[in-house]
Amino acid sequence: AGALAATKATNPEVKRFAKLMMSEHHALRKQGADLAKQLKVTPEPPANDPVTPLAQQETQALQSAPKGAEFDKTYIDQEVAAHQAVLDLLNQAHDQADNAQLKALIEKAKPVIEKHLDQAKQLQQKLQTSA
Repeated sequence: AGALAATKATNPEVKRFAKLMMSEHHALRKQGADLAKQLKVTPEPPANDPVTPLAQQETQALQSAPKGAEFDKTYIDQEVAAHQAVLDLLNQAHDQADNAQLKALIEKAKPVIEKHLDQAKQLQQKLQTSA
């Protein structure tokens, strides 16, 4: 989504947010992959995973949104929903995790996701105000 937003977004703040998402999400994914490798486990989404369908929905919405203000709003609206779902999932995973390293990684990731959610909500508000 961030890569698509980097090319189709026109609002400079939305473009900056998209680039931030690409770099910080990559770092989080790498930390998760490194831990999975260390623990010799294959990560799998939980039953009733809300994030995968949201990601697919976001991709479809972004691909069909025209470049410009409509794309910017669609992207940020999708990012708010996605980050809220990820945060909810992290809270659930933390409560259910038995592995101390996994709990620690979730605790490290949560503030990053919360920051992204807050930034997305602020941008969402700005885009609604300027529309």
